[in-house]
This record gives sequence, C-alpha cells and structure tokens, in this order.
Amino acid sequence: MIPIYVVLGAISLVLFWGIGMYNSLIRTRQHVKESWSAIDTELKRRYDLIPNLVETVKGYATHESETLEAVTQARNNAVASTGSPGQQAQDENMLVGALRQLFAVVEAYPDLKANESFLHMQRELTVTEDRIQASRRFYNANVRALNTKTEVFPSNMIASMFGISQAEFFELEEAAERETPKVSFTN
Repeated sequence: MIPIYVVLGAISLVLFWGIGMYNSLIRTRQHVKESWSAIDTELKRRYDLIPNLVETVKGYATHESETLEAVTQARNNAVASTGSPGQQAQDENMLVGALRQLFAVVEAYPDLKANESFLHMQRELTVTEDRIQASRRFYNANVRALNTKTEVFPSNMIASMFGISQAEFFELEEAAERETPKVSFTN
C-alpha cells in the first residue's frame, strides 16, 4: 500500500508542478499583451499629435509640402500597421525619420519656432516619445521573461506541450533610430 501512496504522491507533485509552470507561462504571456497595449496607447497619442503639428507647420512653411506629405504618409502607415511588433517597428522607423525631416525644416522658420501652439505640441511630442520608450522597455522586459521561460528546461516542455511560443521584441532597426527625436527650438 505504501508504494501506491508514494507513486500517487509523486504523480501529484509532478501534476502540481506542471500546473504551476503552465500558470506562470500564461501570466507572463498576459504581461506581454498588457505591455504591448501600453505601447499601442502611447503610439496612438503620438499619432493624434502629428496632424496638429503638420497643420501648424503648414501655416508657416507652405512650400515644404513634400516633407509634410511624407510625415502624413508615414503617420498613416504607422496607424494602419497591425502586424507583428517587428512590422510595427519598421513603420515607426519611417515615422520617426519623417518627423526628423519635419523638425529640420522647422529650423528655417524662426516665427514657427516661437509659435506657442507649436511649442506646446513639441513639448507634448517629447513627453509622448519618453512614454513610448518607457513602454517599449517594459514590453521588451516582459518579452524577455516569456522567451526565457519558453527556452529553459523544464518550463520549455510545458510551453511546447501547450503551444506557448516566444514573443517578438519591439526594436528599432538602427542605433540612430533608437534615440528619441531631438528637437531644439533655441537660437
């Protein structure tokens, strides 16, 4: 009778361990989803600021329509991006590049650089960029935790049994693009 209890105890122990490991993987996957939602919220905030920024610049730099159209197109592509974090990062790279061009154009217009509305939007964009970076770091930390759990033994066995796969990091392609767009309106 004792050997049966020992076997049942061992089976119970393995079963509880498996349930605990599965629940840990699911919690970590939910953290990844939640942190992606935080990035999505901050990106939407940026997308909402850009049309106002473009309209303000239009009033001062009407002959810079090519740059303004590039920003608008990049924004529209980023808004429409619903793919993987990698695809979203590519679209964000294009948007950040277009914003850099826009701010380079702004340097040639001292009246625009002094415009209170433009300065307010510039501050809001800077705050938003900081929040996006913080959200990106939080998301990537959660992705790292999930990916580690899906690779290390013995949790990788539970992950593969239940189809829990690795998540994709949200990374920008080039080192120069990893930085927040630098905007200076001082003379």
